[in-house]
Amino acid sequence: MSAKTFSADALTVCVHDSAEQLADAAATAAREILLDSVRTRGRAFAILASAASQEKFLAALTAMPDLPWSKIILFHMDEYLGISREHPASFRRFLRERVEEKVKPHAFHYLEGDAAEPLKEIARYAGLLKAHPVDLCCLGIGENGHIAFNDPPVADFHDPHIVKLAQLDEKCRRQQVGEGQFPNLAAVPQYAYTLTIPALCAARKMICIVPERRKAEAVRETICGPIATACPASILRKMSHATLHLDSASACLL
Repeated sequence: MSAKTFSADALTVCVHDSAEQLADAAATAAREILLDSVRTRGRAFAILASAASQEKFLAALTAMPDLPWSKIILFHMDEYLGISREHPASFRRFLRERVEEKVKPHAFHYLEGDAAEPLKEIARYAGLLKAHPVDLCCLGIGENGHIAFNDPPVADFHDPHIVKLAQLDEKCRRQQVGEGQFPNLAAVPQYAYTLTIPALCAARKMICIVPERRKAEAVRETICGPIATACPASILRKMSHATLHLDSASACLL
């Protein structure tokens, strides 16, 4: 069945019957954006998210036919401070196993969570993003409404930075426990590197992938609440270049 589509201010919202249909539709849209960028500029630059909610989408995207991965350069949007690339919860490991090892992109630039000098790592990654304007940002929404690790207490719609260190709020850290990445709250790092909200929104196109019932409250606040940092994802309603893909479970409170 076709998705139900409507607008929330400038944001296009598509509601699909299932998480599988959501993933296929979002991957098809991402494929077209990447192909267009390769055709017109010879390369495509994209940011990917790391979360359980992104797994079906990433599987569908890496299975898309005819994507010239050798001409696609990838970034990710966040990583825990102090964590190694082999830690089970590492976002580098998540994307290496689900994307890089499967499709062999031209390059995958990672935030090194355990870099010896965090401020130098921030400057290095910000420099890469400045040098390579992003064609596509594929993101999710956290249970507290965050995008990347811009939790409500630290979210800034006018952040002057591209990358920063952010303190994670408790609801965000509890989500990481609930997703099985850490055994308990104490094991979850309290800080993480994150791309800022302006850095995410600077992409030429944005595709937001949000399945599952546990995201329904955050989706309702994103679509129906005020545009405010209390729900950082609400800024998407000002982004005419963004599309939010939901399934029937995540959209159930709309």
